[in-house]
Amino acid sequence: MAYSQRVGTTTYTFPCLKVLLAKASPPRAGDRLAGIAAASSEENVAAKLALADVPLKAVLAEPLIPYEDDEVTRLILDGHDARAFEPIAHMTVGGFREHLLSHEMTAAGLAALAPAITPEIAAAVSKLMRNQDLILAARKARVETAFRNTIGLPGTMAVRLQPNHPTDDAAGVMASIADGLMYGCGDAVIGINPATDSPDRVADLLRLLDDLIQRYRIPTQGCVLAHVTTTLDLMAAGVPVDLVFQSIGGTEATNRSFGISLGLLREANEAARALKRGTVGQNAMYFETGQGSALSADAHHGIDQQTCEARAYAVARAFEPLLVNSVVGFIGPEYLYDGKEILRAALEDHFCGKLMGLPMGVDVCYTNHAEADQDDMDVVLTALAAAGVTYIMVVPGADDVMLGYQSTSFHDALFVREAFGLRRAPEFEAWLLDMEIADKAGRLLPPSSGHALITDARGAALAERDSA
Repeated sequence: MAYSQRVGTTTYTFPCLKVLLAKASPPRAGDRLAGIAAASSEENVAAKLALADVPLKAVLAEPLIPYEDDEVTRLILDGHDARAFEPIAHMTVGGFREHLLSHEMTAAGLAALAPAITPEIAAAVSKLMRNQDLILAARKARVETAFRNTIGLPGTMAVRLQPNHPTDDAAGVMASIADGLMYGCGDAVIGINPATDSPDRVADLLRLLDDLIQRYRIPTQGCVLAHVTTTLDLMAAGVPVDLVFQSIGGTEATNRSFGISLGLLREANEAARALKRGTVGQNAMYFETGQGSALSADAHHGIDQQTCEARAYAVARAFEPLLVNSVVGFIGPEYLYDGKEILRAALEDHFCGKLMGLPMGVDVCYTNHAEADQDDMDVVLTALAAAGVTYIMVVPGADDVMLGYQSTSFHDALFVREAFGLRRAPEFEAWLLDMEIADKAGRLLPPSSGHALITDARGAALAERDSA
């Protein structure tokens, strides 16, 4: 279906919904690289005006990739809840924006709508929103998940403790974990990006995490971010696995480039749940995404990168994950050029994921060659905290020496908690109290050099030195 809009003396025509969505997107490097961005600010405004008048029913009726060509499209359309859609079926994209921002729209209302929201609907409405609109609407959403603790409760924000090490040195990993725990971090997950995808190395790190969690009875979950096939093999071999990780994309071709399919993800989810390692819940999947992944794999089908990203959330939603993380600035300036583009993408991703019913976290990050710095990340972090982000990442000093990018630190998590009055997952907060790491108000206590966690980290370092 073609769409048109007159601006001044010029009439702009958009031959299909896919083109309209791309032209209506806020400016970003990836869409320019793909040759699908609006040619001018005026064309961008014309596309937004035209998009505002598109009925939501028309968005549903025009798949961006043919049904028979893409299993993600089939997942989206076959899983759409027509009954949940009825209250908004009469609305346009612009009318839906107003509905989301109204006083009448509540957390319960958003939860009821989530099964009705396709990624294309979420992406379309986000393109009509200012940054403050994305913050306000997302802030209303409440998405709770659970494994060994409960994530997403009102007034809380969780943190992934990311103790990466360039050689997977056990002492180095243990030191970062102990440091992070003493700062009250780690309730979302203790998640390690291994230096290699070697099954033996991944197994060693999984055993390290499991030993620590079990020894101290930490109400959190561990994860080593390996390919899903590696994790499946390790589960079959009896290696202790809490969460199954996988990077995912919004098209079948993107996921094929990652070496995965929906069937493989289904097998992994069933295997992880069958282990019943969770204590307060069994949400056992952890997904990471990022704008630009489909374009970098030449698998975007001419769809703008933000809409492709939202389609990845449809994949995630099918498996009821514990955590979903947009690694927003990690792919590089070819896709999100500077701090302004990273900020916009972060708010879009968080909004779309929450609208679709997902526990959305964001890795507030940038590569070292991007036109961004930590001041930009402070703005992104603060905006996401205002938007009610489910969790963030933390690495020692915000500098991930293994992956070569800048993220957020233990201190950044403390800033967010202080500025917005946010607590940790309740089970984890009770553990911090028992371990004399934090008080009843959640404030950190002065650390003791003799604390068991510090002693353990020191012992691991000495053992590593003696064995060298």
